[in-house]
Amino acid sequence: MVWLLATFAYLLGSLSFAVLVSQAFGVTDPRTSGSGNPGATNMLRLGGKKLALITLLGDLSKSLIPVLVARGLGLGEPEQAWIGLAAVLGHLYPLYFRFQGGKGVATAAGLLLGVYPAMALLASALWATVFGLTRTSSLAALIALPLSLPLVAWQKPLLLPPLLILTGLIVIRHRSNLKNLLAGRERHF
Repeated sequence: MVWLLATFAYLLGSLSFAVLVSQAFGVTDPRTSGSGNPGATNMLRLGGKKLALITLLGDLSKSLIPVLVARGLGLGEPEQAWIGLAAVLGHLYPLYFRFQGGKGVATAAGLLLGVYPAMALLASALWATVFGLTRTSSLAALIALPLSLPLVAWQKPLLLPPLLILTGLIVIRHRSNLKNLLAGRERHF
């Protein structure tokens, strides 16, 4: 059952809402414009708040739905987290878009919201605080998730392995942002 749900989650995660939304609304493909990232932040730059919100909700749902299905079928939180991680992997390396995906922040948020809402709230508050202070989405993402992990280690240690992998994947996908941050060239809002 877990493998079947993980496969479903990966395939659902492979849907790129930024690309689909850009095509539906006649906006430039986010993979070729702005930051080149098919995610909500780039859609905000290219298509405005409405299209960014649609993209954000779509990307968040890609992991939340499989996690909720797993919960409904009686699977435990660790299994739910692994299934949600499969959706994030689909977002990062989408089958339908030649394995060229986004950074995974919104999809990771959906996983956290489904498996561990307290961590989702903490990570969201940290993201909003860092973004509010710096106006830099990538820096906010790179700080929010790692700083939320001690809560998991303390309250739900069985979730730590998939969430550590999730954090590592988010950091790896942001390596170009890290280079730009260190060089003072990262884009701000």
